[in-house]
Amino acid sequence: MKKNLTEGSVAKTLVKFAIPLLLANLLQALYAVADMIIVGFFSGSNSISAVSTSGQFTHVITMFLMGFATGATVLVAQYEGAGEHELQSKTIGNAIALFAVIAIIVTAISLFFGVQILNLLNTPAEAFDEAYRYYIICMSGTIFIMGYNVISSILRGMGDSKTPLLMVAIAAITNVIWDLILVGYYNMGAAGAAYATVGSQALSVILSFFIVKRRKIFPNFKRTYIRFEKTITTRLLAIGSPMAFQQTIVSFSFLFLTSIVNSFGVVASAASGIAGKINAFAILPAAAMMVAISAMSGQNIGANELKRAKHTMMTGMGLILPIVAVFSIVIFVNAASFIRIFSTEQDVVEAGKTFLRISCGEYIFLSVTFSQVGLLVGAGCTNLTLISSLVSSILLRVPLAALLSRYMGFNGVALAITLSPIASLVLNTIFIRSGRWKSKLVHGQP
Repeated sequence: MKKNLTEGSVAKTLVKFAIPLLLANLLQALYAVADMIIVGFFSGSNSISAVSTSGQFTHVITMFLMGFATGATVLVAQYEGAGEHELQSKTIGNAIALFAVIAIIVTAISLFFGVQILNLLNTPAEAFDEAYRYYIICMSGTIFIMGYNVISSILRGMGDSKTPLLMVAIAAITNVIWDLILVGYYNMGAAGAAYATVGSQALSVILSFFIVKRRKIFPNFKRTYIRFEKTITTRLLAIGSPMAFQQTIVSFSFLFLTSIVNSFGVVASAASGIAGKINAFAILPAAAMMVAISAMSGQNIGANELKRAKHTMMTGMGLILPIVAVFSIVIFVNAASFIRIFSTEQDVVEAGKTFLRISCGEYIFLSVTFSQVGLLVGAGCTNLTLISSLVSSILLRVPLAALLSRYMGFNGVALAITLSPIASLVLNTIFIRSGRWKSKLVHGQP
């Protein structure tokens, strides 16, 4: 299932590698969307608010863990391009040991501070109990989130985007079935949706181990490699930590936005939560392209094919911009219809329609910044992506949302979401044009 991404047509190779990533992202997004649609249909706006609010924090944790796993993708990809297969296998072993410890620590902290976190999010009182149950159940399954992301990151670094697709397909289908049973038939509300999500993730991880073992995807791997080696672990942390904090910063900025929106009541909470799910779906092609660019550019940088690495970014950007532009137009024109997929309550539909039309403007900016980030991550320049995210999310998005919400209500938050990626776009462009990303080679110090 491994694939050499340093040869052949850049556009053709990129598209073939990105399509399974896109399908995997679409299926993975079904976790939250299926929860919200089914909960909304069977349980109403309070349950929607509970899933939306708690889901925001569980998303923070997921993105944090994904960020750490990026370190494995970068090193595995660069070692693949350089032909350093023993170092690649040792990196995989170190990644398994490191991320298991991280998952345990994150689970303990999240469970201990559950009530305080939901209070900080201004969780509506009528939705608090359900939100807390959803939160506790999902946080208990953190180890499965980590397991999926570690395995997927390693496989993508090796050029395999099909096995992660199979893994998430199993989880997505199982999640929908269990949602219908637990929420629809047994009327368990948000808690039922949480059990369905955790159960499906656990099944996916367990089956993935059997798939990897049967296909002998890691032929050079030895169990003795599952340990901490100072040099490799340091490199994993040096690349993964900035990405983890970057993802956390971005997600936390949205937690602040959730808190602002929730202060306007349960209708605003449900409406913005639904709009957020739709936005998340719309940017999935750009997110898939970002991962494809990072893996492909990583292998090319490892092989010292720097021009091909940059060409990969430009090709990906050219491919994704027209697609995202079409999505923006379709969603803007049909905003009310998209909201009604999740809720038929008229006040939620009206509030969500306006919020969605304003926030869908971010798609264009994100398609460019995601492509840029793909190259920078593939080069190991995760400190730069951390800085640009910090500026965009904390220094621009949060203050702008707080200011605009005073004059525009919770729709001011939507406008802040649209404008904030501009800062990252400018900073990334300056850094890429400087050429400093070329110095981040596989044999260099982290």
